[in-house]
Amino acid sequence: MNENSGNSETNSCPEYAANVPVKLPGTIQKFVDELPIPPVLTPMSQGEDSAYYEIEMKCGSHKFHRDFNETIIYGYNGIYPGPTIETRRGETLHVKWINHLPLDHFLPVDPTLHDSMPPNPEVRTVVHLHGANVAPDSDGHPEAWFSRNYAQVGDKFSRQVYLYPNDQQATTLWYHDHALGITRLNLYAGLAGFYLIHDSKEEKLDLPTGKYDIPLMIQDKTFRTDGSLFYPPAPVVRAFIGNTMVVNGKVWPYLNVEPRKYRFRMLNASNTNGFDFLLLDENLKQHPFWQIGTDGGLIERPKRIEKFPLDPAERLDVIIDFSKLAGQTITLRTEELNLAGEIEPFKRDVMQFRVGLECEGEDESEIPRKLVNLKKINPNWARSKTRRFVMTQDGNRLTINHLGFRDAATEFPEVDSVEIWEFASPTFNPDSPMGIPPNITHPIHLHLAQFRILNRQDFDVNNFNEEEWINTGEGIILGEKHDPHPSENGWKDTVRVEPGKVTRIVVPFNSYTGEYVWHCHILEHEDNDMMRPLIITEKNGLMRDS
Repeated sequence: MNENSGNSETNSCPEYAANVPVKLPGTIQKFVDELPIPPVLTPMSQGEDSAYYEIEMKCGSHKFHRDFNETIIYGYNGIYPGPTIETRRGETLHVKWINHLPLDHFLPVDPTLHDSMPPNPEVRTVVHLHGANVAPDSDGHPEAWFSRNYAQVGDKFSRQVYLYPNDQQATTLWYHDHALGITRLNLYAGLAGFYLIHDSKEEKLDLPTGKYDIPLMIQDKTFRTDGSLFYPPAPVVRAFIGNTMVVNGKVWPYLNVEPRKYRFRMLNASNTNGFDFLLLDENLKQHPFWQIGTDGGLIERPKRIEKFPLDPAERLDVIIDFSKLAGQTITLRTEELNLAGEIEPFKRDVMQFRVGLECEGEDESEIPRKLVNLKKINPNWARSKTRRFVMTQDGNRLTINHLGFRDAATEFPEVDSVEIWEFASPTFNPDSPMGIPPNITHPIHLHLAQFRILNRQDFDVNNFNEEEWINTGEGIILGEKHDPHPSENGWKDTVRVEPGKVTRIVVPFNSYTGEYVWHCHILEHEDNDMMRPLIITEKNGLMRDS
């Protein structure tokens, strides 16, 4: 099924009543809606190595659950999730992003945040293709926002049609809103979709394809009793944890599958919450995933994993083999705890796979022994320039090294250089479970750059001189080192900075110079100032045209 963009200049929005009470998750029946698959977008025009799209951001009417009323969402082409864009490596896409949304938001806007005060409109949008290797003017800079019909624009706005060269290996990217001070609301309202890059190496591997290759956008949300979205009132919302699980826009869905292999491109698109995913059958027997990719694309060899973490913005590409599970129901689950550190009875379930369909022919897909050759981590990279960062808080501002978005840039890596970045998170209580305040993980995302995770290392948070450590690497008592989680051994664009640890990554900077950003991908943190400029220069600190 294909979905083409509309061309209306305005569209009417369904009504939204903000005073309706919250619906309790125990009153929502699970597994009554079939999982929707986002439609693939057809280009408006196409050449041999290029294609042109127009994608309209507008209000839509969406039904999250069989027993809910239809309600307002913001969607790309008016649907949620947005349509999937599929392309090939080396095919250049030109995308005109069109804002036909209203000027006033249906969710509570915090006027204390960047660019949120009049005369700026409440509804500002700009699209970031997350994980893409693109020039800065097509990256979706937070200040490149624009309102309906481009009537008002941010300071960095420079073009209506973005250019995506897709000069990177086959991978699962996603596009989402990135407007300054309002990203958390726009994405929660529905502005997110998948962007898949294919290449010849991937196609030679006989992986599951077509209807057996399914993207899963996983989010937690809270609803009102009329089926509409609930988001806490402003000001100063620094975290949002929903009380239900939503996959591809449906609450606790199911998917009928054949007894064969399926590929699932799993994305955590939640505002705040990270999850650990696992598979259980009706007898609570655990079943494996076969990991084939990370944020940046395919890994070297498939890896059997029983459970894996996924924080906001992270992706994991997996194969689930249902061939020996005919007649069974397999549940994708989490190990969710509530804020008191107790088992969360409702959100532990995510969705069901019902292995009840007849196989349509022989399953000729494979789990290959080898996928791709990845560039190795060069030991000489250890002598690269090292930058050190501390996850900090200053009043209501969530900051990095006590700096926010509008503080002067301090990161000026040179193009074609390699750097080591170290992140320390000193807010840690060893007696509290992970994920329960204060033990919050920060998923740090670098625009443009793909990196590898080196390690994590415990440190004594009670004997930590952050200024000395940032400047010299001293002033810290380090403990045990930990290898990356097995699911993290590949190219990444988002890394979990865990509390009580120093997290180290190695980052090659290639391709472009110019102004980008890097930030925590907890959207409430990002909007509350945990975002910094990233200015990539030519050699010797000079700039060049991109």
